[in-house]
Amino acid sequence: MIGRLSGILGYRAEDHILIDVRGVGYIVYCSSRTLATLPGPGEPVSLYTEMLVREDLIQLFGFPSLVEKEWHRLLTGVQGVGAKMSLAILGALGPDGVSRAIALGDWSTVKVAKGVGPKTAQRIVLDLKDKAPTIMAMAAPVAAKSKPGDDDAVIEPVAEPTPAVAPPPAFAQSDAMSALTNLGYSPSEAAAAVAEVLGETPDADSATLIRAALRKLAPAG
Repeated sequence: MIGRLSGILGYRAEDHILIDVRGVGYIVYCSSRTLATLPGPGEPVSLYTEMLVREDLIQLFGFPSLVEKEWHRLLTGVQGVGAKMSLAILGALGPDGVSRAIALGDWSTVKVAKGVGPKTAQRIVLDLKDKAPTIMAMAAPVAAKSKPGDDDAVIEPVAEPTPAVAPPPAFAQSDAMSALTNLGYSPSEAAAAVAEVLGETPDADSATLIRAALRKLAPAG
């Protein structure tokens, strides 16, 4: 099983790239969103990968983060959702958008992806809603750091430093999820509240996110 590739971007096509790893070229299929973030040919590139193996087919799919890779794995486990549809959903919404839509039960947002009908979108939300809290809690950014002068362009993942003023939104999301569940809210309640706040205030720091989520979880009246 190939879980990650680091090398040189050989070429870019409409739905895939070639990564040259020590002279071996790997074809890797990616979402449109991921393709838009990749460097140009000849530049170092590193992607987490998921391998699809069938009797007559072997394909690799690439993702810039473990969160996106995990959503792909879960999406393709839903009846009627293949790898192509999963990449369309991730390309349209991004992993954070998928997390929010599923946590909120918002199947109409999932439906905006090309090729996703209403019934399939509803099935995705219904099947994966309980998985959203776990994925949202693991959504901490990881950066790829290249080693200048390394002939085979191996790239090691390193955690981004935490800013002094406020943590990045992904860390804030994890912090808020942890805080809310520690206060006794269920993971699904915490995920829905955090997703709703992030939809309104995407750049909220941990403290702001927790306060706003608690207001949404407070009983009416």
